[in-house]
Amino acid sequence: MQKPVRILIAKVGLDGHDRGAKVIASFLRDAGMEVIYTGLRQTPEMVVNTALQEDVDVIGVSILSGAHMTVFPRILELMKEKKMQKILLTGGGIIPPGDMEKLDKMGVGKLFPPGTDTGEIVEYIHGWISKNKQ
Repeated sequence: MQKPVRILIAKVGLDGHDRGAKVIASFLRDAGMEVIYTGLRQTPEMVVNTALQEDVDVIGVSILSGAHMTVFPRILELMKEKKMQKILLTGGGIIPPGDMEKLDKMGVGKLFPPGTDTGEIVEYIHGWISKNKQ
């Protein structure tokens, strides 16, 4: 039997809007994933350290504050320092398409805007795990 996907859902910075993150966490849990939710006001360092301690397969960052071009690159940098390349960094929120493309080129996984069908998110995560966690 395959172990369930472990995913960390994080809210980074001063962004205090966590309803979307909690909804996504609930859907991912219902899809059979083990979800760890960090709560509000996390730093990139806190997120990466928690991901390492919890031995997660995926880090999902919810961001509505406009700080995505700072937060995602910093998390990627910390993940590289800690040799966490086998962990998917993904997320969602208010992120312009052009910035999504830039983040993709940096190595961030697919990012999901508000209103994305949750089945699409679950399918993406399972597909990434199947392809990269052999």
